[in-house]
Amino acid sequence: MLKEKQNTKFLLIFIFFLVALNLFAWFVVFNLTKNHFLEINFLDVGQGDSIFIETPNNYQILIDGGPSPNDLIENLSKLMPFYDRSIDLIILTHPEKDHITGLLEVLKRYKIKNILWTGIIRDTSEWNEWNNLIKKEKSYIKIAKAGQKIIFNDLIYFTVLYPFENLEGQIFNDSNDTSIVGKLVFKNNSFLFTGDIGKSVEKKLVDENIEIDSDVLKIAHHGSKNSTSTEFLEKVSPEIAVIQVGKNNYGHPNNEVLARLEQFDITILRNDKNGDIKIISLGNNLKIKTEK
Repeated sequence: MLKEKQNTKFLLIFIFFLVALNLFAWFVVFNLTKNHFLEINFLDVGQGDSIFIETPNNYQILIDGGPSPNDLIENLSKLMPFYDRSIDLIILTHPEKDHITGLLEVLKRYKIKNILWTGIIRDTSEWNEWNNLIKKEKSYIKIAKAGQKIIFNDLIYFTVLYPFENLEGQIFNDSNDTSIVGKLVFKNNSFLFTGDIGKSVEKKLVDENIEIDSDVLKIAHHGSKNSTSTEFLEKVSPEIAVIQVGKNNYGHPNNEVLARLEQFDITILRNDKNGDIKIISLGNNLKIKTEK
């Protein structure tokens, strides 16, 4: 009987060792395969924006959270290993419902190390919950202003291009034109994120001669007719345009916007047509993967 117990104990230890070895091997493989490229995931979260980014040195960035906590959490579970319960940086471009709602659940489930947002005030339940949660989270909070640069390593950085001034504490009934506009650069590839800005902000960026030329443009405001002007497209001159859009009653994306993109021979990707959109950059070229 004693010998049988010893054999059983030995077998359990051996199985535990094999499982641990297997998990370690997967951990090594996962990190090795993530170490050579930049991955931008435009998540299919319905009528809203959410973008998950992983840099070559495994720095994780989440820009906005879309309108659905469940959709966002499901997407993150596919992109992050089960043992990873932290995100390095959250960027909230502006606190409208279709950008902030999913982030509320993320703040409850993940440790957030850094938060970049405008600090504006909105009289909404989502804003109130966001404000309470980020106080409890004790993340390092940075208020966005043009000129700020986040350097991830020698080859990759994120620059805030707009808003031009600190908006912290100011009250807005509509926050679309307060959206953070930022440019992510990795070697020779660049990505422009525009939140929900309209043509008036686009014009400011053009008139101020801001360096917005980029390979990939996240189309503002889900393809609304009030954004993506011809002048702006000429200045950005993207190869790829991504429209984060779902089923809606707003007419997004607008046919005139689509026509302008086609006129400039820009590759159009849409979450409502393509599902999740993944763009991989090796620094000199781009590879597109879509769910559908």
